[in-house]
Amino acid sequence: MGMNETPSAERAHIGFFGRRNAGKSSLVNAVTGQELSVVSPVKGTTTDPVYKSMELLPLGPVVIMDTPGLDDEGELGKLRVQKAEQVLGKTDCAVLVVDGKEGITPQEEELIRLCKKRQVPLMIAWNKADLPEQQAVPAELEAQAPAVVVSALSGEGVSELKERIASLVLADRRERGERRLFDGLLSAGDQVVLVIPIDESAPKGRLILPQQQAIRDILEWGAFATAVRDQELEGLMASMRERDALPQLVVTDSQAFGRVKDLVPREVPLTSFSILMARYKGFLRDALEGAAAIRSLEDGDRVLISEGCTHHRQCNDIGTVKIPALLKKTTGKRLELATSSGREFPEDLKKYRLVIHCGGCMLNEREVAFRRDRARAQGVPFTNYGIALAYMNGILERSIEMFPELQGIL
Repeated sequence: MGMNETPSAERAHIGFFGRRNAGKSSLVNAVTGQELSVVSPVKGTTTDPVYKSMELLPLGPVVIMDTPGLDDEGELGKLRVQKAEQVLGKTDCAVLVVDGKEGITPQEEELIRLCKKRQVPLMIAWNKADLPEQQAVPAELEAQAPAVVVSALSGEGVSELKERIASLVLADRRERGERRLFDGLLSAGDQVVLVIPIDESAPKGRLILPQQQAIRDILEWGAFATAVRDQELEGLMASMRERDALPQLVVTDSQAFGRVKDLVPREVPLTSFSILMARYKGFLRDALEGAAAIRSLEDGDRVLISEGCTHHRQCNDIGTVKIPALLKKTTGKRLELATSSGREFPEDLKKYRLVIHCGGCMLNEREVAFRRDRARAQGVPFTNYGIALAYMNGILERSIEMFPELQGIL
C-alpha cells in the first residue's frame, strides 16, 4: 500500500497548536512544503482545523493538522478554541508553536498541561528565530518538553523539527507496543474464512477498511484467507467438512452474525471484524462491559449511536435502522435514541445511559481512546456496533472465546 493509499486511521496525526499569529500556519506550510494554510498578519485567520496528508521520514505517512489560535476571543472564538482542543484528542504528537518574541503564556501552559494529562508526546517549536528580538528558550520550558528553535520564514530549524517529531512518535509507538489485528490468533499455514456480505450497505467496487486490513494481516502471518458472501457460507462449510479441512478461524461482518452463527460448526472459533478492531484499537474490554449494560436499559433511557465517519444513509442503515430495531426487540423498552457522525462527538454525555460507537476504522487509535475516555469519565458505558450486535444476537460469549483474558466479563 503506497503513501497515498494509506488510510487516515493508520497515519500518525501531528497537530500544530499555539496562539494566534504565533506562526502556526506559516510553520505548517514550511513543514509540508506547500501553501496549505492561509497566512495573514490578521489574528484568527485559521478558523477551522486544516488537514494535510504527507510523508514524514523515517516515520512514514502522517496527517498534519493546523488549528485555530488558543487565545481566540468572543463567542465564535470560544468555538474555535474548542475545535483546537478536539484536535488534541486525535493527536499522536503535538507541536506547540510559541512566538519567540513574546515567550510562553498561560494558554501555552494550559496546552502543556493537557498534553501531560492525556499522555500526548509534545514538541516545542520556538518560532521566529529570524527576528533579533527573539528570546532564548526558558530552561524550565525545555525541562517539560524538547524544544527546537525555528523560523517559518527562513526555514531555520524546520528539518530538525521534522526529525524530532518523527523520533517522538516512533519512541511513543515502541513504548506502547505495536499491535496487529490477529495477534496471538494465527500461525503460518492457518486457514481463515472471512464472511463479507455484499448487500445495499456494501460500498460499490471495494471492501471496507477492516476487511482489507484483515486480508493484509492474514497474508503477513503466512496464513490463507478465503473470502465468501454469507449466501455461500453454508456450501463452503459443507465442502470443508467433507475434506476434513475446517478453518482455524471464521471472521464475519457484524450485520451477518444472526445467520453466520448457525452455519459455522461450534468447534470452529468465530468472531467479527468489529471485535478484532476493538481489540486492535485497545478498547475491547471496555466495549464488552458496555455491551452488558444493554440488559439494564429502562424506559426513557437515552442511547447515543455514534459514527466516526460520514456517509450517505441507506434505507437499511446499521446505525439508524438496524441497531435501533434490535435494541427495541432485545430490551422491550421505549428508548430515546440520538446519533452523531464524523468529527463531532458530544462533550456532555451525562444524559446518556449508553454510547454505541462504530468500529472506529476511520479514526486513529488516540481518537477512539479519547472518545472512550470521555464516556468513562462521565460514567457512561461505551461499546461498538459489532459487539452490541453480537450481544443482542446471543453470540458475544462465543465470539470472544479465543481471548481467555476476557472470560467472565459478561
